[in-house]
Amino acid sequence: MIKGFFHSGLVVEDMDKMVAFYRDALGLSVLREAHSKAPPEGDHTGIPGAERILVFVGFPDGGHQIELVKYIDPPSPAGRPDKHQLGASHICFYVDDMDAIYKSLSAQGVHFVTPPIIRDNADGSRGGICYFQDPEGNYLELIQG
Repeated sequence: MIKGFFHSGLVVEDMDKMVAFYRDALGLSVLREAHSKAPPEGDHTGIPGAERILVFVGFPDGGHQIELVKYIDPPSPAGRPDKHQLGASHICFYVDDMDAIYKSLSAQGVHFVTPPIIRDNADGSRGGICYFQDPEGNYLELIQG
């Protein structure tokens, strides 16, 4: 029986750039790093002899993590589904101040699909939503309220 979430994985090309983005721009912590080499007969990836670098980022107090995966051998082929294509995915983050994070990330050159769409909630609070991309084009979402 499934009992919860652990992580979402993203295959990346430039590990240093991606770690810097998730750590420095989004404020996540590097939780764990590993170098993995599958045996010649393969492992859970189904890629015999695959050599990978894994970096897990998230919040120190636990919860869902993002696993950044850099395939060293064999290298990952180029290509990525666009936001509306089959196979596309995104990761969503809760935020408490959409305007502030949008301004901060925009100032750092982060590409947003649209500016935040802000609404007033029935309880008088403000809510919002927007999509943006990490340095390698993976789609991310912000939700407030």
